[in-house]
Amino acid sequence: MIHYFSQNKFNLKEKLRRKKWLKSTVENEKTKLGEINYIFCSDEQLLEINKQYLQHDFYTDIITFDYRENDLISGDIFISTDRVKENAEINQVDFEEEMNRVLVHGILHIIGYKDKTDEDSKLMRKKENYYLSNFKTF
Repeated sequence: MIHYFSQNKFNLKEKLRRKKWLKSTVENEKTKLGEINYIFCSDEQLLEINKQYLQHDFYTDIITFDYRENDLISGDIFISTDRVKENAEINQVDFEEEMNRVLVHGILHIIGYKDKTDEDSKLMRKKENYYLSNFKTF
């Protein structure tokens, strides 16, 4: 199951369509969907989580807590809507497209994809782009 929660009054559009798309992403990666919680928050809220749990003192768009067991994908994915909005402007893309990139990015992290090295980042971006193109069919 995929659940959406907001700590900053953010209202995600097309929730059901996005759930179907994300579930399809999980299935396409040969894993099974457990419990995924997306929690939308502000920059300041995510900064506090970053400091408290990761000892990082900087803003980020997403933090993923992976509770995966074998091929059952579960986790909490915190997303700063402030940062997504700013990144959309910087990258000159629509907010909804940038939100989709971050939504699928979190799922891919829980599936096991990393983005710390250049090689890992390229693979992650390739996967994101592939699944972003699939969103049009949902």
